Amino acid sequence: MTRVAVVTGGSAGIGLASAEALARKGWSVAIVARDPGRLEEAVTFLRRYGGSVLSISADVADATAVDAAADRVERDLGPITAWVNNAMSTVVAPADRISAAEYARVTATTYLSQVHGTLAALRHMKPRGRGTIIQVSSGLAIRAAPLQAAYCGAKFAVTGFTDALRSELIADRIDVALSVIYLPAVNTPQFGWSRNHTGQQQVAPDPVFDPRLCADAIVHAIEHPSREVWVGRSTLMMALGQAVAPSYADRKASDMRDVQLGGPIPERSGNLDEPVAGPAAIDGRWTDRVLPTRTEFFTSRQRDAFLMAAAGGMVALSALLPRLGRFRR
Repeated sequence: MTRVAVVTGGSAGIGLASAEALARKGWSVAIVARDPGRLEEAVTFLRRYGGSVLSISADVADATAVDAAADRVERDLGPITAWVNNAMSTVVAPADRISAAEYARVTATTYLSQVHGTLAALRHMKPRGRGTIIQVSSGLAIRAAPLQAAYCGAKFAVTGFTDALRSELIADRIDVALSVIYLPAVNTPQFGWSRNHTGQQQVAPDPVFDPRLCADAIVHAIEHPSREVWVGRSTLMMALGQAVAPSYADRKASDMRDVQLGGPIPERSGNLDEPVAGPAAIDGRWTDRVLPTRTEFFTSRQRDAFLMAAAGGMVALSALLPRLGRFRR
């Protein structure tokens, strides 16, 4: 049976790495992005694995365009098995230096794009009663950081939308899986493409991870659905810190403002409204700083198993302690 995946933002970075990982495993892949030239480069790159590859030029902030993309995939490749909502944009600036129009555009491309993609996929998946939808999110959707207010707000919204929809699908007994993947700092071209009002180059803070690790986590969630996946030790630490000591996490996050900034650059409009020139590349410019791990991701299934084991241990210990007391007497 043909397996068909759609990857938005699939012409570079994590999106292209995910499309490659799926193509290597024999999936038919459709990639959706804005730049036709970069899409064609990506198609050439992906076709070396021998499977069917479809490119669709569309702005994922446009719900009508996303619906049309889903229809075309179903027509040209077959029933959609998995949909990966990966496309995003951001503005690097203090919160009060981001305009209302910029907030709206980041929300449209980073949050509403995932709503549009999810609903387009569901329109085809729900009647069949099967499918997997992946929301590519960020550790910044768990623990927000300075200079990223628009992006963090959009990614937080993705979690709320997905949790609400998941509850509806459970109530309706529809077997469409929803997974949210929380990512760390990743070596992608996006750091050089984002709109930037700071006058300084955006720098990926350590530790920096390989886009292919993120792709492996995404493919794992498609093949072994899990409610949530945390990629990289830094994402896990952000989640733990925010859960246990949010005020302390606020202070630690404040230290990240200057760490994110490098040498001086001119004002950069970036790819917020239009794509910027650049190749269909997976990696950014920090390859020498990338950690080599390809297995460092943690699923909510692992978390739940650990918590159940810990709870069982506590129950066993509470039952054993009175007996030990009687033995000592």
